[in-house]
Amino acid sequence: MTSSDRTPADLLRSALAADPARPLVTFYDDATGERVELSVATFANWVAKTANLLQGELAAGPGDRLTLLLPAHWQSAVWLLACSSVGVVAEIDGDPAQADVVVSGPDTLDRARACGGERVALALRPLGGRFPQTPAGFADYAVEVPAQGDRFAPYAPVDPDATALTVGGVRLSGAELVGRAREDAAALGLTPGARLLSGRPYDSWDGLSAGLFAPLAAGASVVLCRNLTELAPDGLAKRVESERVTHSVA
Repeated sequence: MTSSDRTPADLLRSALAADPARPLVTFYDDATGERVELSVATFANWVAKTANLLQGELAAGPGDRLTLLLPAHWQSAVWLLACSSVGVVAEIDGDPAQADVVVSGPDTLDRARACGGERVALALRPLGGRFPQTPAGFADYAVEVPAQGDRFAPYAPVDPDATALTVGGVRLSGAELVGRAREDAAALGLTPGARLLSGRPYDSWDGLSAGLFAPLAAGASVVLCRNLTELAPDGLAKRVESERVTHSVA
């Protein structure tokens, strides 16, 4: 991470240049037993493919609005960085009827159908698996993304002062987002190599910051836990030890 980074995509590029092999996102779903670990390089590859899908197949560009109807999940984190790479505004739990693109999990498909633009569905199955049958009116992310390019270049430069994210009534430009992420990282005591365990949902800035942006800004990594309440009483302590967690937030 460098002082010249002004968008989340800049932070990811700096992380990739610094140490592509280190873990960035380790994801657990304690309702299914899923565990996925993505290095910086693997995560960046998913982001590049998703950004190419967004810019090329879905014809989205700077200033377009994408409603994200997804839980805290590693694929949600990928979409957030893909939006930043293209310059698309990521609206967390926004109104699909007002969006140019909607990205939905399996539980919000009916709501997502209000979008008159492009619709993408994620099954959120282990290992990024596809739907057994593609939902009517949607593109299946797991079907569409593998064929996309492994490198991404935006058609137009991304303006760091343009709106990048809206969540819970908070609207942030790319530069503001990076600034807040750095402040949060400092407040949490995150330093390069730290491991932050977060059980917060992705429905607020605090959840997004702890679950992605603050660790990314600090050169740290996140252990992102969904359905953490499903863990056995001693499960959290075991995870903290096995994942070498240095910091935790509820």
